[in-house]
Amino acid sequence: MTLPWSYSALPARPEGTWPNGARVALWVAVGVESYRPDDGMTEDILPRGAAPDLVNAAWRDYGNRAGAFRLFDRLAAAGIRPVVLLNTDVYDEAPEVLTAARAAGAEIVGHGRSNSDSLAALPEGAEAGYVAGVLSRIAEEEGDAPGGWSSPWLAHTPTSLASLQGAGYRYLLDLRLDDQPVWLRAGAGRLLSIPYAAELNDSTTMIGRQADARSFAAMLRDEAAELLTSKHPVVMSVVLHSFISGQPWRLRPVAQALAEVAGRDGVWCATPSEIYDAVLADPALAVG
Repeated sequence: MTLPWSYSALPARPEGTWPNGARVALWVAVGVESYRPDDGMTEDILPRGAAPDLVNAAWRDYGNRAGAFRLFDRLAAAGIRPVVLLNTDVYDEAPEVLTAARAAGAEIVGHGRSNSDSLAALPEGAEAGYVAGVLSRIAEEEGDAPGGWSSPWLAHTPTSLASLQGAGYRYLLDLRLDDQPVWLRAGAGRLLSIPYAAELNDSTTMIGRQADARSFAAMLRDEAAELLTSKHPVVMSVVLHSFISGQPWRLRPVAQALAEVAGRDGVWCATPSEIYDAVLADPALAVG
């Protein structure tokens, strides 16, 4: 396998800042997801039971019934526009969530049709049509096509980057190979990889590794404090899910930490589209 990026060492790059002299561009994702009952991929809080697995289905559904609304409110109070990683089946299943997302000024990012899906599990030849269909549905509902894509389960195939670039996506929110955005080779063109938190991620850390919410909040504070010492324009991303961090006992410490980070001097609360536009205006902000 040939990686779709070239090597670059941080110390050799030009120093600089984001708009308004910011050192850190902060973006916060909220996964808004749909799961097919007892079919395909799932995220579970308890070992999966026999079908019908109502306990795990209920835990996931909490996000679209309550958690997303709580998260949007707390992010808005901190001056953070959410970046919604959207399974488009939610348009049909829980449209009120999208109404609240629009009211919060969210950027909508393609995240597949359902989180029971995975690009790696699609039938051969179906990937290009799948990612294009997600883009078309969001454009139809929102009046504008999404610029960004985040893969369900962070899964890819050898053709995924080319399929995304061919469908019209401009940036990928899946990878943390750097603290700065990195240009990826993608078919006949390129995609901008905007840093995506594999560990400042409530799914991998609070569910996968069973870290408690206050430990996760400390991680957020420490990441920001360290990145703010950088002489380079860097990105801090935080990935939350409506059914995980939307749970009240997790939400309080996480929201408090995010409010502190967002209020620090040198932090620019951005969306991926704003980061992408900044890179186009000043190519030195990205690598490659």
